[in-house]
Amino acid sequence: MNHFDRIYDLHKLLASSRYPVPRRRIEEVLECSRATAKRTVESLRAYLGAPIAYDRKLKGFYYDRDDEQNYELPGLWFNASELHALLSVQQLLLNIQPGLLDKQLAPLRKRIDSLLDIQQSGVENLDHRIRILSIAARPVGNHFQPIAGAVAQQRRLHIHYQSQQQESAREISPQRLTHYRDNWYLDAWCHLRGALRTFALDAISSVKVLPDPIKQIAEAQLMRHYSSAYGIFSGEADQQAVLQFSAEAGRRVSREVWHPAQQSEWLEDGRYQLTIPYHNPAELIMDILRHGPDVEVIAPATLRQQVIERVEKTAAQYI
Repeated sequence: MNHFDRIYDLHKLLASSRYPVPRRRIEEVLECSRATAKRTVESLRAYLGAPIAYDRKLKGFYYDRDDEQNYELPGLWFNASELHALLSVQQLLLNIQPGLLDKQLAPLRKRIDSLLDIQQSGVENLDHRIRILSIAARPVGNHFQPIAGAVAQQRRLHIHYQSQQQESAREISPQRLTHYRDNWYLDAWCHLRGALRTFALDAISSVKVLPDPIKQIAEAQLMRHYSSAYGIFSGEADQQAVLQFSAEAGRRVSREVWHPAQQSEWLEDGRYQLTIPYHNPAELIMDILRHGPDVEVIAPATLRQQVIERVEKTAAQYI
């Protein structure tokens, strides 16, 4: 959590509390140390004019009750995730086919525009001042609507799917849609393979909705298959990748979440070690390679060898 997010959360905490808030409660909500909590209180009071007072009897901070109803943070104070969500939804709505769902979506667009309207603070056209970039996004294809409908109605699909090897026809039981790294995927039970699979929507060439109900997969099984390992084409985790980053790269990587179950530590020589559960190594290898010489695969030996082979093949292109 950065400094501005802490100021925002402290304001929400004090504004919504009926009684003085103890210092320990502030540290808990802001997820910070005593010193950081003190700096956040002082920043809100000194730089933003918040009427923060301290009740020595109850040992807590509060907004002075004479000013409580009037004080608001100046300008637009969304935190990073809230601002990203609003602008993302706004851009998605603007990119919908003209005329499609105009009547239904107009109230939502109007509400988002009102939330982003901060002319009174001297900042105009916020959506032109903040960019949300999509990297390597592929067209979703022509079958999003029937696929989404089948997911909602729990109906089986007959699809033609173009994998890296060949095109195949198969019957699937769609479980859920996933938007991952700016692309859409369908998690489904494949009746051809008798197992869970993930299908990229842009690789589905034809779709037919079937009247048959889907094969229901328990949520716990879906979580084990799709969430226990690294990447979109995950499978249930059965290996642990141990990566060591240089001290310089480690300072950046240490702020990243590669997987919810990752483990990390700083080594005595200044390097940063990250341990990640995985099953299918394809996506993990690509993310390792983008760090170039700043990362080394320590274990397992099979993953290390796969990365070496990719590096050698890449180097051979330039010899």
